[in-house]
Amino acid sequence: MKDVEVKLICELIRNTRKSDRELAKLIGVSQPTVSRIRARLEKEGIIEYTGVPDLRKLGFQIIAVTLGSSKTSRYAEATTKESKAFITGHPNLIFVSSGRGLSSDRIAISVHKSYSDYAEYVREIRAEWAEFMTMTDSFLIALDSDNMPRRLSLKYIAECLEKERPDRELKPQ
Repeated sequence: MKDVEVKLICELIRNTRKSDRELAKLIGVSQPTVSRIRARLEKEGIIEYTGVPDLRKLGFQIIAVTLGSSKTSRYAEATTKESKAFITGHPNLIFVSSGRGLSSDRIAISVHKSYSDYAEYVREIRAEWAEFMTMTDSFLIALDSDNMPRRLSLKYIAECLEKERPDRELKPQ
């Protein structure tokens, strides 16, 4: 990815409501260049626009990171349709994926208004997925904690991207 694209993405992560003119000034290119790059990045699905609200202010008390393990090798074929239906029926599931680590091969991140809401979610997983997988563990994050040195936000990704590309010269396109 070109430096100008990374700089544009970083600025959009910080504030998606900036105009192309403002973005052009910040990254040192013309407004038409910004408009062209932004349109291409949107078309390719590299950038999307989503607000990241303060979950506490929306009434959520818990973020749960739940790990699971497949019981059978036919898990993927047997559950594609069922898993999509389960995920669609649970809008509090904000991330679901396969992976590897901590003796697990599935992960889900969900938000909950209370511990009883979380407990009901766990009961549903165990009831609907007992044939195919076991839930290994959950890590619960209390959103009302005073001991949270960095709150959930994606703006830190911009800092990470910029550190990977320190002080590179922009080349005209």
